Amino acid sequence: MTTPTVARYACAMSARPVKRSLTLHGHRTSVSLEAAFWDAFRRLASDRGIPLNQLAAEIDDARTGDEGLASAIRVHILGQLQAGHGQKVSGQN
Repeated sequence: MTTPTVARYACAMSARPVKRSLTLHGHRTSVSLEAAFWDAFRRLASDRGIPLNQLAAEIDDARTGDEGLASAIRVHILGQLQAGHGQKVSGQN
């Protein structure tokens, strides 16, 4: 049985990525994420009471190796879902 959270993110995997600009430590960069990931990313920042750019900078600072920023953001979102923040990230109450 597929839960609403899983169904929503499964649908996102077939969507085309959307490119948006972010500012990390004063430098502009662009990131391409699927719309559902952008929604979850914004929700995580909002839940923490911080700007999206600040959360992106924190994720960027924590990167190691050759992983791209978009991949690091997706992994961060997945980690939050697995840590039990799934209802907030997916918009469920």
